[in-house]
Amino acid sequence: MSETVERHEFGAEVGRLLDLVVHALYSDREIFLRELVANAADATDRRRFEALTNEALALPSDARVLIAPDKAARTLTISDSGIGMSKEDLAQNLGTIARSGTRAFSQALGETKGGEGEDLRPSLIGQFGVGFYSAFMVADRVTVTSRRAGADEAWTWASDGKGSYTLEPASREQAGTDIVLHLKEDADEYLESYRLDHVVRKWADNIAVPIAIRDAEGKEEAANRGTALWRKPKSEITEEQYKEFYRTVSHGFDEPWATLHWRAEGALEFTGLLFVPSMKPFMAMEDDRRSKVRLHVRRMFITDEAELLPNWLRFVHGVVDTDDLPLNVSREMLQSTPTLQKIRRAVTTRVINELSSRSKNAEKAEEYQKFFENFGSVLKEGIYEDFERRAEIAPLLRFRSSTQEGWTSLPDYVARMKPEQEAIYYLVADDVEALKNSAQLEGFRARGVEVLLLSDHVDAFWPEQLGKFEDKPLRSVTQGSADLAKLKPEGEAAEEAPPADKLVAALKLALEPDVSDVRTTDRLVDSAVVLAASGMGPDLQMQRLLRRAGRGFGGSAPILEINPRHPLIRSLNDRAEAGEDLKAEAGTLLDLARVQDGDTPRDPVAFARAVAAALAGTPAKPAS
Repeated sequence: MSETVERHEFGAEVGRLLDLVVHALYSDREIFLRELVANAADATDRRRFEALTNEALALPSDARVLIAPDKAARTLTISDSGIGMSKEDLAQNLGTIARSGTRAFSQALGETKGGEGEDLRPSLIGQFGVGFYSAFMVADRVTVTSRRAGADEAWTWASDGKGSYTLEPASREQAGTDIVLHLKEDADEYLESYRLDHVVRKWADNIAVPIAIRDAEGKEEAANRGTALWRKPKSEITEEQYKEFYRTVSHGFDEPWATLHWRAEGALEFTGLLFVPSMKPFMAMEDDRRSKVRLHVRRMFITDEAELLPNWLRFVHGVVDTDDLPLNVSREMLQSTPTLQKIRRAVTTRVINELSSRSKNAEKAEEYQKFFENFGSVLKEGIYEDFERRAEIAPLLRFRSSTQEGWTSLPDYVARMKPEQEAIYYLVADDVEALKNSAQLEGFRARGVEVLLLSDHVDAFWPEQLGKFEDKPLRSVTQGSADLAKLKPEGEAAEEAPPADKLVAALKLALEPDVSDVRTTDRLVDSAVVLAASGMGPDLQMQRLLRRAGRGFGGSAPILEINPRHPLIRSLNDRAEAGEDLKAEAGTLLDLARVQDGDTPRDPVAFARAVAAALAGTPAKPAS
């Protein structure tokens, strides 16, 4: 080793943490390029700032970050014309993992202000220290040659990342830094210009300093756009620019239904640019239920897995950018930071407020209905999952109704409730048209009571979680507690129901244990029978879902309700009083009620035979 080469041991903490940094801190190997480009852009920014008071430090006209792969030498070089580092800077910033030149620079600036109160502090991104050592994820040796702006000397720092580093004099014509990565055998991809271009556009597209990539022929191509659209004032952004950016982050071809662009200031500062699509995505939203809003720190992309919005707002795309988080932490560490938790709450509130405002705009009701048709089923998940936000989400929901054309909301339903009506009634099934014709609605329709018709896959789950709205309980019409006795039928007085005690007793005996009870009801008009759930436990649709999922149902069997005014029931009651065996007819009645509710007969073959026998006018045979 030359006498001019100085060998130094890393600080003790480097020896302990370097392996962790290289193998565990970062989830994506390609992150090294983001870190090194961030450092280079930061150094350029610092030099520009110091040149405000020292013209001798002015940046050259072609100042940029240059990325140059060399396949023959198997090296990747990242160069800049920034502030550069002295020998002492190299030892302090790169020899101690906790040391950060950027952090020290920011602290030294303190509250530096311009003459008119302008904040002269540049937007600093990247930190030497932990981020720099990510280079060893792809390199088995790293050399850093740097010349401090305003100084004549240049020095080279070199290390294989195994406990020590060297410092030796070097030559560099201009101030700035060259970082040379001697790539590992499995890192050939980072010698390809197209791969480097992809990484830069993904992770550092919005860095203000120009970034260029030099190809094998020596030609340089710009690799970044250099402007963070979300950081610009809204007055300077056109609708076309918003659309272009929306399509970039959403990978969609539609236009945004809503654009939210704001800056939060105060104890917590961040900028948000979010979009609500106008079309459903091609990929089902059940495939990945996590929010993919991008988190940036000081314009640098960190991750799209920070889950900045809850699952039930995963249809929202966009960017959240903050200066209040460190740049060089992993996605795993970000999950537990209190600052990020506060940002999540603030961003969620902003989206809910926007949706609430649009939902109340009567002039644009059709636009909101279109949005709800696209993403309403996802919003409903919030009622089931988000206890704190249920009261805010509920007014955003829209429903089909047994009495209204189009869509309606819970506030509008409550405003139309009859004075003596105690509950908000709903009915769940797989199809809206089937719901409209359901026997379950007959008694409610006869009394002019509105019923919400729910047909989304999540509708069997959330009403029980919401419980009530504006102090009105939500109640499934299939549950036995749906009491219509207090509500008088509209129009002509209903015919008094004849007794059917004999038939009720015969049916109970014949259908046990398939039903928990048999009773007469006044909530049927045209149908002979209907099923009801017991007052306790899930409604009928939930019970069916549980059975289809193979989870069974441990609660009470359904209740069979019969309409004593219906000709079929009257006929069967007469036969019961005459002492006839009605076991076969009882089974057919139960299966008929199941079919009406969108379920299948207990024994489809036996049911088909019973129907055929009835059509032929021959006696039905009881199922064996």
